[in-house]
Amino acid sequence: MTGPTRPLTGAEYLESIRDDREVYIYGERVADVTGHPAFRNPARMIARLYDALHDPEHRDVLTTPTDAGGPGGFTHRFFTTPHSAADLVADQQAIAAWSRLTYGWMGRSPDYKASLLGTLGANADFYNPFADNARRWYRESQEKVLYWNHAIVNPPVDRHRAPDQVGDVFVHVERETDSGVIVSGAKVVATNSALTHYNFVAHTGLPVKDRKFAISATVPMHAPGLKLICRQSYSAAAEATGSPFDYPLSSRLDENDSILVLDKVLIPWENVFIYGDVNKVGMFSGHSGFVERAMFHGSTRLAVKLEFMAGLLAKALDITGAADFHGVQTRLGEVLAWRNLFWGLSDAAARNPVEWRDGAVLPNPDYVMAYRWFSQVGYNRVREIVLQDVASGLIYLPSSAQDFRNEEIRPYLDTYLRGSHGVEAVERVKVMKLLWDTIGTEFGGRHDLYERNYSGNHENTRIELLRGQIGDGKMDGYREFVDRCLAEYDLDGWRAPDLAPVRIPAH
Repeated sequence: MTGPTRPLTGAEYLESIRDDREVYIYGERVADVTGHPAFRNPARMIARLYDALHDPEHRDVLTTPTDAGGPGGFTHRFFTTPHSAADLVADQQAIAAWSRLTYGWMGRSPDYKASLLGTLGANADFYNPFADNARRWYRESQEKVLYWNHAIVNPPVDRHRAPDQVGDVFVHVERETDSGVIVSGAKVVATNSALTHYNFVAHTGLPVKDRKFAISATVPMHAPGLKLICRQSYSAAAEATGSPFDYPLSSRLDENDSILVLDKVLIPWENVFIYGDVNKVGMFSGHSGFVERAMFHGSTRLAVKLEFMAGLLAKALDITGAADFHGVQTRLGEVLAWRNLFWGLSDAAARNPVEWRDGAVLPNPDYVMAYRWFSQVGYNRVREIVLQDVASGLIYLPSSAQDFRNEEIRPYLDTYLRGSHGVEAVERVKVMKLLWDTIGTEFGGRHDLYERNYSGNHENTRIELLRGQIGDGKMDGYREFVDRCLAEYDLDGWRAPDLAPVRIPAH
């Protein structure tokens, strides 16, 4: 590309993922992910995001000049290094603006992996002797807004054994060559990877002793030997059994989860970030900046998603005529409180950054770590409120939009499926099917599981929060705070000189 760099357009993005990638679903290899029913509309929703980077309506919020490479280029804000609270607030607004284009339902949009990509410039030295790789990928990723995902979780096999003892399953280097390393093994859950350009593969959270497991690298999705084995597609099922009217989210926002298999994949040396250093590969989570930024992205995205769910729940309650019930109002208020909580955590993380490398800053870890815990209980509670207060209104619905085209039953539908306050049957059914797709279909059920596990194991999120505040000295400070109180009195009364003495009765 000559001249100033710019992100891909939507059409260019779609063309860029028409390659030789091996994606398997329903027993067959997908010839073209942009044309297959399981992926074509989710791919077009991603294309919508790329087009927004060039749209004057969104460009000022979404983009900023590149800070690597030649002058004159622009990129998504979150792909660059922030140096102040103002930079992080601008990042937050860009994340939110993109998330609103998918109504908060795509957690693995291209800016998600910018959580890592945006750190590679300032933190390049961490990856020595592969620091130049980090700098190059920092530049190239922001120039085109490349779409990366990651696969960092090991398959849940033989968890009672050390990772080094599960070499037939876990990702490991088979041998080194002049060109790079030959890698085999599997990772889960490679969410939406079928539609990405690259996948970041690493071991995180598990101690490894054998250097062949100490690998962190990126792999292009069309690399020979890389295979994705996908779960069933909610998009394809929606297209086969209904219409967008029946499955308005499933049909276009399904981020298909898959098993990523590496079968003797050559990873060139220029794509390696860590290799052979068992200590450094274990330090990635604490030193890469990825966790802080990913959770900042997640809190912002979830806040947008809950805005959508709050608005949808409010419309459903109006339609059922229950909106003025006192108990119902308290629970809608609770949904708004959860929305406010995640916005508040995102805001606090952005406006109170911590200093990091070479003048760069990270979102405040105290707040993003709190998001990790609250997200695991908050989303489920919102879903519970919808089920409780909309109740049977979610399921007394016709089987398909086609029922409204049947002249025999249309009069019954118009009479018995109408909503309150003059809402006609078609509108009522449209709202309720959208709400059911959020919480009741397989797509909706997958999102419940997703939000519970998005930020990690439900125990680790608590333990890591504790360890983080032990590590930075905050827990010692809390203990000292209590010690100050304890020091102000003893068996003989007050020891603080500014408090009136108390006569202790003699025995």
